[in-house]
Amino acid sequence: MPHLTTTGALCAATSGRLGFGVPGCAHPLVAPVEWAELTRPGTPLHWAVLNVADGPGTRPDPHCLEAAGKLRNAGVRVLGHLDTAYGTRSFGEQISDAHRFLDWYRVDGFLLDRCPTDRDALPEVRRTVSALRALCDGAHLVLGQGTHPYPGYVESADQLVTFTGPWSEYRWSQVAEWTADYPPERFCHFVHGVPRTHLEEALRIARWQGAGTIYFTDRGDRGGQIDPFETLPGYWDEIVSRIGPGISE
Repeated sequence: MPHLTTTGALCAATSGRLGFGVPGCAHPLVAPVEWAELTRPGTPLHWAVLNVADGPGTRPDPHCLEAAGKLRNAGVRVLGHLDTAYGTRSFGEQISDAHRFLDWYRVDGFLLDRCPTDRDALPEVRRTVSALRALCDGAHLVLGQGTHPYPGYVESADQLVTFTGPWSEYRWSQVAEWTADYPPERFCHFVHGVPRTHLEEALRIARWQGAGTIYFTDRGDRGGQIDPFETLPGYWDEIVSRIGPGISE
């Protein structure tokens, strides 16, 4: 069942230009401004994750369906959030969640969050990825490891999230040497706690390290008590203007 995005979104996602991947805003009733902002024309948005309740939830949510539909109509890929729990969730549970995302929200692919990183887990992740591609023709698949995994994972999905964490770690981070063999559009960086005064520095690091999809925010996790990625950064307009259409990299 193909879920095709518009030409504009496909061009943005394949042009090699730095753009955003949104890890998952809060529920549309809690964050209506955020969801509306993601549909603004000209925003360099590669995809946005729909996370209803640590997955698709137990029943269709009309508010999430409406929000996902508006994103797709704006030419944005919508990815369903699948929690792999570092390889402890069963294959059947993940595929069941994927079916619900497809049936209820017509997603265009999936983010496999908390994905394993070690070599031994690779065959099972490949099995899951193959099943997801069979379910959703043309699915865009992102492995949300948050660090550099065993290199074999890069061939298993469209993108890898190779950094998730605070600015205090990102500014001193090192990229794995093997990533130089692949283009930037294969890698994503999610960084929280980035001060406005260091925004340009953070963008330079992303480009130097070969990340094509980013999400930077000034929000913090307050000791892990909140998800800093559920709301847009206070400098959203500024960062959009810095990497939007026509901005040289």
